[in-house]
Amino acid sequence: MEGLIRFFGSKKGILCVGLFVGVFAALLQKWGNPPNMGICVACFERDIAGALGLHRASVVQYIRPEIIGFVLGALISALIFREFKPRVGSAPIVRFMLGFFAMVGALVFLGCPWRALLRLSGGDGNAILGLAGLAAGVALGVYFLKSGYNLGRNHKTYKFVGWIMPLIMVGLLILLIAAPKLPSGAVFFSEKGPGAMHAPLIISLIIGLTIGILAQRSRFCTMGAIRDVILIKDFHLMTGVFGLLIGAFVMNITLGQFHAGFVGQPVAHNDHIWNFGGMLLAGLSFALAGGCPGRQLFLSGEGDGDSALFVIGMIAGAAFAHNFAIASSPKGVDLWGPGAVIVGLIFCVVIGFSMREKI
Repeated sequence: MEGLIRFFGSKKGILCVGLFVGVFAALLQKWGNPPNMGICVACFERDIAGALGLHRASVVQYIRPEIIGFVLGALISALIFREFKPRVGSAPIVRFMLGFFAMVGALVFLGCPWRALLRLSGGDGNAILGLAGLAAGVALGVYFLKSGYNLGRNHKTYKFVGWIMPLIMVGLLILLIAAPKLPSGAVFFSEKGPGAMHAPLIISLIIGLTIGILAQRSRFCTMGAIRDVILIKDFHLMTGVFGLLIGAFVMNITLGQFHAGFVGQPVAHNDHIWNFGGMLLAGLSFALAGGCPGRQLFLSGEGDGDSALFVIGMIAGAAFAHNFAIASSPKGVDLWGPGAVIVGLIFCVVIGFSMREKI
């Protein structure tokens, strides 16, 4: 046990975690997940929102077992290593809204930080603008952190609070397996488009569980990696990010899934301003909330109620984005996408300035 703790706390350990995520994300694409979307936390949460009928974009509706696996895998790891600690903090509405606007930014870009890396590893040049926006957003968040920004400390709470998100995931798994058809039409499953493309359930669930366990142990976080490099010049977490990129790139080359270019990339657009702007908003939201979307799922599996609320905010943001012409598509940025990004940036900047312990 002690040896495992030391290994996952090392650069070699987190590099292995990143390599695992990158390799199996590419393999999930080979086994049925959408192109350049072997794993995308934002996209997969959006698909779950659609499956539950929270939005009616028929091409993106599916209960993604990878998301279920992330939370339950983190729960298993936390229980084994005695790190399951139910806790909640302060400013719940702020955390919800940060999740909401993080999803808005991600869906204008069309992907979370993991998918931005996977898109780049598959040859999508548009991901460069997204990653640049992500880094700029995190850098702005670091500025607020240095200025005293703080949402408040979390504190111990009732054990059942920590079980709520894992139990929600168990419920989603039951719905996925049972696939009931209620009078409302739910549960909804896409018959075409990205939502209809998925690897076999058991494979996706096992990979999700494994990533959840590994990421919980290693504290894998893309936002945290950028933040640590900017804030304290620490490249520990960035080693895992490099591992993800390298693992996915090598596997994409091996599988013939690498196609370089800016035009005609799968589930992507080449509006560079809003590729940058969408991830600028997402990166700032992640920094202010304290973790990227993957990390928020893993923390929710540990019993963190703040992260669970951020996740719920993202799912609500996905529903809103598709219901109100905000989410982009391969055709380009939708009608209200730019305006929503601007509103989100204003909200985050106001939060960053107003929630500081010192001025």
